[in-house]
Amino acid sequence: MAEVVVAEGLTKRFNGLVAVNNVSFSVREGEIFGFLGPNGAGKTTTVRMLIGILPPDSGRAFVLGFNVAEKPLEVRKRIGVVPEAANVYLDLTVWENVMFMAELYGVPRGVRESRARSLLDLMGLLERRNVKARKLSKGLRQRLLICMALVHEPPLLFLDEPTSGLDVQSARQIRSMLRELNRDEGVTIFLTTHNMWEAEELCHRIAIINRGRLAAVSTPRELKDAFTRLRVVEVEFEGDFDEAKLSEALGCRVDVFGGKCRARAEDVSEAICNIVDYARTCGLKIVSLNVVQPSLEEIFLEIVGGG
Repeated sequence: MAEVVVAEGLTKRFNGLVAVNNVSFSVREGEIFGFLGPNGAGKTTTVRMLIGILPPDSGRAFVLGFNVAEKPLEVRKRIGVVPEAANVYLDLTVWENVMFMAELYGVPRGVRESRARSLLDLMGLLERRNVKARKLSKGLRQRLLICMALVHEPPLLFLDEPTSGLDVQSARQIRSMLRELNRDEGVTIFLTTHNMWEAEELCHRIAIINRGRLAAVSTPRELKDAFTRLRVVEVEFEGDFDEAKLSEALGCRVDVFGGKCRARAEDVSEAICNIVDYARTCGLKIVSLNVVQPSLEEIFLEIVGGG
């Protein structure tokens, strides 16, 4: 599978402080790639170097086969960018916004009209094509931004916090549309987000950057397999039980939530056996017994916290 984004040792300093420190990774054609990190970790600086807005102090970036430092305009002509801050033209209609962007990218008139209609229909904005952008909600403006970024049919789309500040329904619709773009049109998506659940749901692979350094690049599944110590054994008994005796039997702390006991044990198999033995000894019936995998959020906090 071809690599459409390649970062090689990207480094950037501001006033002597290292914002991005020797960051290297690649994004494969056709995937949704999540770029995660706490505030100030270097996400935005890295993305700006990838799209040619900010030159690196050292290292190289290649996007769609072009050296970004040498051919920044060639890169920008071939990518779509949706920034976090909505920058639609408020006094233009939905249709005029998309057509204006198509003109800037040199899309032929006949093509731009059919493409605009298709995109607006996909994003649920076709019926609002004559509405001025200032009358749109934030969620609808985000959809319009995506249309504007895709009107020249770029194979690669950069998205910065596309669902930030949106209501649940709007965020869900945006995620569904991104999935369709990736699946049906083959658009590669580079997604920057703070939403761990969103990253876990959408992304084929993720990179975690912390304090300017790359801390992990992997699939969500592989990360969970690597952090097995964060797995939790959850059990529910029928009838009363002694929390202290259960903790003693498991050799670890037990927390009770909604009648269910949760224990984080180093050896899950041993913990399950000990729970069954405890239930037999105390004459308790086990209603449910599950192993809960760590969430991407828990893994993220473990990584950025230095674990």
